[in-house]
Amino acid sequence: MSAETTTDTLKVLLFSDDRTTRQAVRYALGRRIASDLPDVEIFDTATQPGVIHALENGHYDVVILDGEANPSGGFGIAYQIKDEIPNCPPVVLLVARADDAWLASWSRAEGVSSFPVDPIRLPRTVATVVRATRTARAAQ
Repeated sequence: MSAETTTDTLKVLLFSDDRTTRQAVRYALGRRIASDLPDVEIFDTATQPGVIHALENGHYDVVILDGEANPSGGFGIAYQIKDEIPNCPPVVLLVARADDAWLASWSRAEGVSSFPVDPIRLPRTVATVVRATRTARAAQ
């Protein structure tokens, strides 16, 4: 059954301490990031404990973390959840500088997108990460 004919949603956990960043991500992702994926449902949090609580108590298809957030940045949170959350969903990091790509690699993020939030690049990155994860899980 294709994603278009199912009633499920693509659940996104979005973390940023900045309300305007969360709003920009929401606008960029819209209702659907790709025709072959279900509608997007975004859950957001502004704190590191909120991310951990959400992941321990719910299922998400992808996590988007703001690498520039304070006091807990997305890089450290990504590293932490990859160690502590069983079956951790894939992570997309938002970075301010291209030079931060090595930090994203260190944190084991599956995808990287840059600031300012790009309404073309971010949905493509998230869709690519989600597809890759779904394909890998289906092959297991």
